[in-house]
Amino acid sequence: MSELEHHIIHTFGFSKEEFLSIEDFFQPKEIKKGAYFLKEDQYVKQMAFVENGILREFLHVNDKEITKWFSGNGYFAVDLTAFLFDQKSSVNYQAIVDTTVLVLTKDNFNRISTKVPRWAELEKMFLAKCFAVLEKRVVSHLAYSAEERYNQLFEMNPALFNQVPLNNIASLLGMTAETLSRIRKKQTNPSS
Repeated sequence: MSELEHHIIHTFGFSKEEFLSIEDFFQPKEIKKGAYFLKEDQYVKQMAFVENGILREFLHVNDKEITKWFSGNGYFAVDLTAFLFDQKSSVNYQAIVDTTVLVLTKDNFNRISTKVPRWAELEKMFLAKCFAVLEKRVVSHLAYSAEERYNQLFEMNPALFNQVPLNNIASLLGMTAETLSRIRKKQTNPSS
């Protein structure tokens, strides 16, 4: 079972037959390290499912890059609002490492309902899951200390810390690189 098949069946409740009916809608694409899948101010006409690698989602605020998310293996990468409402993207997706994605165009996204009659129900589940992830991130930034946010991310994805520049991780966690460095030092040398 491919990563995409597993994700769509287990996360969104598709049957194997439903997945097979849309599998060809997803087209493979290679994105070299440093290249962009999406740039801000472009109309969003596709989403990506990351098969292998990492895409960094970031935006510019006051001449500063703010990392919003990392889409690694098994995650979708899309400016969902812009994709759904035919708007220009407010974010960028850039490959941190050489990355392989499966691309679903907006046209094919809209065609899914012709292949999967209960698509409206499954699409609601997809959007609800996206909202739940966003809500969890907001609560984390409002309720947890910098060290607690670091620990949460490290528990969820420890490999990320070996693959992604630490200044990007600090930005994602809403802290300075210096604060992240102090937390990491404390984690590796608890007696200091």
